Amino acid sequence: MKTITEIKKIGKGLRYNLYLDDQFFGVYEAEILARHCLKTGQSFDDQFFEDLKIENGDYACFNRGLSLLEKSMKSEKMLKDYLREKGYPKACIEKAVNKLSEYGYIDDQAFCENYINSYSSSKSKRKLKYDLLSKGIKEDIIDEKLENLLNEDLERGKLQLLAEKYMKNKEFDLKNKQKFYNHFAGKGYDYGMISNAWEELNGRN
Repeated sequence: MKTITEIKKIGKGLRYNLYLDDQFFGVYEAEILARHCLKTGQSFDDQFFEDLKIENGDYACFNRGLSLLEKSMKSEKMLKDYLREKGYPKACIEKAVNKLSEYGYIDDQAFCENYINSYSSSKSKRKLKYDLLSKGIKEDIIDEKLENLLNEDLERGKLQLLAEKYMKNKEFDLKNKQKFYNHFAGKGYDYGMISNAWEELNGRN
């Protein structure tokens, strides 16, 4: 048996330091302590406190994930990485992610579509795909969304606008041509499309 010897509030938040037999046992959420009506002087067996630790971890992990998603949309992988960096155990993360998915807070298809719509004006199709893969979106989802939301004509038009902006007040000489090609190749545009954009701009000057 262990006895609760102190429950000490941390700052102005809703978290408390819990002490058992005058030994620090961990940081606990107010909600978890309230569920069990815990107060100093109470005694419970070791299993109770082990279960309490798991319950608290699940609750805290879910709330941390929810707070992040309320600020901005994230992919499942991004959320898992974030919670892992915060030190939550794998089991807590899996439970939190599953629950958040059930509630509709995580939707990789919606995230993918939103990302493409947000960055399609500044990133090439290839760069968009690379970025989305790195965020854990499945390739078949990315390909489907790119196919539905972007096409080659839009890609060319986008590159042309970016190229005009890039070359504003620049000379169309060999040095700038090389920089031009390198710049847009780095953004994921293929050589043929870059070449066409350069030739079209150069033909106007």
